[in-house]
Amino acid sequence: MKATAPAAAPVVPARGRLRPLGLGDVRITGGFWAERQSVNAAASLAHIEHWLEREGWIRNFDLAAAGGDLAAERRGREFSDSEIYKFLEALAWEIGRGGDERLEARFRAIVARVAAAQEPDGYLNTKFGRPGQAPRWSDLEWGHEIYCVGHLLQAAVARARTRPGADDGLLEVARRAAGNICDTFGPEGIDGVCGHPGIETALVELARVTEDDRYLAQAALFVDRRGHGRLSDVEYGREYFQDELPVRAATVLRGHAVRANYLAAGAVDVAVEQKDASLLDAVRNQWANAVTRRTYITGGQGSRHQDEAFGGDWMLPPDRAYSETCAGIGSVMVAWRLLLADGDPRYADLIERTLFNVVSTSPSADGRSFFYANTLHRRELGTLPDGDRPSLRAAASLRAPWFEVSCCPTNVARTLASLTAYVATADDEGLQLHQYAPGAVRHRRADGRELCVVVETDYPRDGEIRVRIDSDDEHPWALSLRVPGWAARGATLTVDGRREPVAPGVVTERRVWRRGDEVVLSLPMAPRFTYPDPRIDAVRGCVAVERGPVVFALESVDVPGVEAVDELRVDTGQPPRLVDGRVTVRLRHVRAHEHDWPYRADPAETTPAPGAPLDDVPLVEYHAWANRGPSTMRVWLATR
Repeated sequence: MKATAPAAAPVVPARGRLRPLGLGDVRITGGFWAERQSVNAAASLAHIEHWLEREGWIRNFDLAAAGGDLAAERRGREFSDSEIYKFLEALAWEIGRGGDERLEARFRAIVARVAAAQEPDGYLNTKFGRPGQAPRWSDLEWGHEIYCVGHLLQAAVARARTRPGADDGLLEVARRAAGNICDTFGPEGIDGVCGHPGIETALVELARVTEDDRYLAQAALFVDRRGHGRLSDVEYGREYFQDELPVRAATVLRGHAVRANYLAAGAVDVAVEQKDASLLDAVRNQWANAVTRRTYITGGQGSRHQDEAFGGDWMLPPDRAYSETCAGIGSVMVAWRLLLADGDPRYADLIERTLFNVVSTSPSADGRSFFYANTLHRRELGTLPDGDRPSLRAAASLRAPWFEVSCCPTNVARTLASLTAYVATADDEGLQLHQYAPGAVRHRRADGRELCVVVETDYPRDGEIRVRIDSDDEHPWALSLRVPGWAARGATLTVDGRREPVAPGVVTERRVWRRGDEVVLSLPMAPRFTYPDPRIDAVRGCVAVERGPVVFALESVDVPGVEAVDELRVDTGQPPRLVDGRVTVRLRHVRAHEHDWPYRADPAETTPAPGAPLDDVPLVEYHAWANRGPSTMRVWLATR
């Protein structure tokens, strides 16, 4: 289905089951996500810019433009250029969302500094190619040169879609950089790929913006080159780069979790544009196997710290969960593209889970510190990071203001700024709502007819989603609502006063709608125990607690006198309850016997700690844990 007009959205495919609606079509006006977007705009963006300037990562472009000694004076890791580009993308989406003139001025000032560093042939990187530096393209495994260009292109795409025709010059900078990539790595050029995928999605979106199919052809070339051993082997194996198997031959997402998701997203983009059914089928299969066997209850992905990678099937230890924030964002990117291609609500289910329990977990309540990795179990009290120094990415036991590798803060910022574009879609039949937040959706069809709805809800705090029609139309059209997979019991839909049960999936009402008509989707919001697949050895004998799409955690600050939550056992005989607005459980406090050797011929013994069972102990939304100081925490609660 061809789009009638480009949407101000990160992904705008030429065809697919569903058509995205962007920032001009959808407004989020309140509730959970409006709060997150407000903090992102008011605090996180300025915080990120402060650190980019303070650490000298933007100054690198000034040095390059002035012919400075980059070999001696450049600051930051080899990929630090990409953080400036992700920050520009976040600014572009936020300007498109709110029209802030102060942000516009900041955006233009940084673009000017970046543009001044571009070389005459379009090459743009501050780490390679100048006196005293390694030559261009001399380290495809680790250099991230092509990867950085990918984020530059995505920033330019965001700007082109939110401010078409803007005279800041970023789109031209991006086109020249993309042209340099095509000249260098095209069919007659270097037969290589980047160690970190990301350029693929960027080239496809730039092709969609500019209608220049050269970029699409280059993206397809990169996808087809991957998996043939073009990158050198490393200690983690070529799987780390997804370079041990062609994309079409792989059956599951594997290796470095961010790289795997970025490559899968690019492969979907290429498959959709080129009508490549076999490539699309391959990614569908990889996604399904990764979700069913290699994904945490939070939606997080990546269980190995040493290489930030997926583990094998069922290898999901909570205390060693890496679950990198960027991997969660990459997962959202893949699922959204598959949703647009197929319309299957399973993809929107995973997006919802990942947004509420990974993406929203990373930033602190004030938006000025972040989790890089997202553990599901902290055994010891964390230590407050030095607020005046960047933290090692995996070493921060609490949210840190900045990292030596600070990919996550900028990635969160661009995702939250563009989040409105992941709420709703359209097709030839009508509108589809995939994520629920207070707001409005307004879509003008190709024939000029306008479809408008207003959404009233306090989701996920409350399960009632009230959708009111805000336009008149003489012709019938279809309104579709997603019923989440977790709502298997008790979901209902009310139309014209008739309340009917509905099953997980998509529920559609097609009729002639009048302004003021209402549809009410009611989702069961009683807190519930969730049991793991028995093949996940690390959490056998444990349960988790969920309410709606939100995963909960037991945090020591909510259990006075108990520092180690590992000494607590949950009583599954009493279901979790909602007490005074908080989800609670009944717990027992036990202490294990100490022995000279941690293994025994008979079952281990525990002794009840003094005092009665702990009734109605409150849990905390996982995304909100560690906002009240150092604590111990666990998502999976032991039952014995």
